[in-house]
Amino acid sequence: MTFVIVPGLDGSDEHHWQSIWQTAWLPDAIRFEPTSWTAPDLDDWCQAITTAVAKATSPVTFITHSLGCHALAHWLTTTAPRPTSVRGAFLVAPPDPTAPTFPADRLPTFTSLPTAPINLPAVLIASDNDPYCTVNAAARLATAWSIPLITTGPQGHINSASNLNTWPLGQSLLTAFLAGQSLNIHL
Repeated sequence: MTFVIVPGLDGSDEHHWQSIWQTAWLPDAIRFEPTSWTAPDLDDWCQAITTAVAKATSPVTFITHSLGCHALAHWLTTTAPRPTSVRGAFLVAPPDPTAPTFPADRLPTFTSLPTAPINLPAVLIASDNDPYCTVNAAARLATAWSIPLITTGPQGHINSASNLNTWPLGQSLLTAFLAGQSLNIHL
C-alpha cells in the first residue's frame, strides 16, 4: 500500500498532522508536489496527483486535507481512465467553496467545481467547528461525493492551528477505514 498525501493551500507545515504522520508513521508515503502552492491552479494540482500516483509502486490510498480534498475529488471524477491502482481516499476537512470564509480570490479555479460521486472507497472527516466548513456543508459534500461523513467533535480546521500533533483520532479513523477495505496492511 502506498499512501499519497495531498495537503491543502500552502502545503502542510511541520506541525500539521499530515507532515507528522509522514515523518513518524508513514515514512514511505508520497507527498504530491504542485508548483502552485500559494496560488493553487486546479490543473496543476490534478497533474501533481497524476505524477504522485505514477510514482507509487503499490496500490494507492490518498490522505487529503482541506483544498486537497477538492483537487482529489475533481481528479477522481474527471480523470479518464482512473488508474486501477487507486484504492481509497481519506478526505479531511474540505472547505466549503460557497462559504464567506473561502478565499475565492486566491482560489479562482476551485470556486465552482461540480461535485459527482467519487466511485471508490472513501470517507470524509469533518470537525464540528471548522471555520471553513460547517457540518451541514460537509454533509452536502459527502452526499454529492456518495461517501460517508464522520464528525470528530470540535477540532477546528483539523490543521496545525488545531494543535493535534500526531492526531490519534485521525490515525484510528484511517486504520478503521483501511480495515473496512479488507486490505492486508501493516502500518
